[in-house]
Amino acid sequence: MMKIAGHTMGTPELSIVEAAKLFSQMGLDAIEIVFQDNYHCGFNWNTTDQEVNEYKKYLDSLGIEASCIVAYASDYNNLEDEKREAAIKECKRCIQIAHILSAKYVRIYGGTLLEVDGDFDEKRKVLVQSMRLLSGEGIMYGVGLVLENHYNTMTTGPKITCDIVEEINRKNVGILYDQANISFLSGEDYRACIKIQKDKIHYVHVKDFIFKNENVMFTAGSVSHVDENERAVSSKIVGEGVLPWKEIIQELYSIGYDGYLSLEYERRWHPQDLPLAEIGMKKGMDHIREIINNIKK
Repeated sequence: MMKIAGHTMGTPELSIVEAAKLFSQMGLDAIEIVFQDNYHCGFNWNTTDQEVNEYKKYLDSLGIEASCIVAYASDYNNLEDEKREAAIKECKRCIQIAHILSAKYVRIYGGTLLEVDGDFDEKRKVLVQSMRLLSGEGIMYGVGLVLENHYNTMTTGPKITCDIVEEINRKNVGILYDQANISFLSGEDYRACIKIQKDKIHYVHVKDFIFKNENVMFTAGSVSHVDENERAVSSKIVGEGVLPWKEIIQELYSIGYDGYLSLEYERRWHPQDLPLAEIGMKKGMDHIREIINNIKK
């Protein structure tokens, strides 16, 4: 049975403890936690193993799982050794934290690829090498790596993401399927996206949006988020946007997916679009829960 997670991107006003308590009260099954310096609702380089163990005890007391740790590093394909090694170091720390929390996954950006970048083939080769190295670390700690369909990376659409994951060729490296990212980036249909990636989907992000203007070309100056003046879409509560989540989840069920559906409620980046998590994430969760409960088997 699919489980629903809440993402701490949706709770910038709260601490991890407060977010976990809220998610438990809402009836969520799990929590996906950001790792990034200078973000209130996340882990960072100052977080000790002892502190992570205390978080684990607290999650256990609430009856809520940690599903995934969100690494924000993206220089896994950087041709400069120092930058690439810094990204690898961050990911290793996220894997260690995931292990302590019994989280199954670490979210991975598939390298950095901006429009001005060159050396595509060499950067892809380096990305594959970095992921194979990190796969070994993940295996040691019992943690999987999931490369997200995400703009300004090398894993944007379904075909290239699947090709890269197949080239990495490690059992604990899979795909984080994000139909919203694909839809506003290239508009590829969810049926094709799932069909192409079906054997590699290990984790799923759920969010929703509407187009501000369908004639505006998508652009972004970074990997992690889109600045307001670049946005071609507005974030919406899941079920109130353009994505057919009932059909998407039914299609995921048809390929045998029974993992996490994580509500990537982007209030951190776009608070003007979304109400507080206890309102908007809760409404989205209820929508997804109803869909799961009514899957055609």
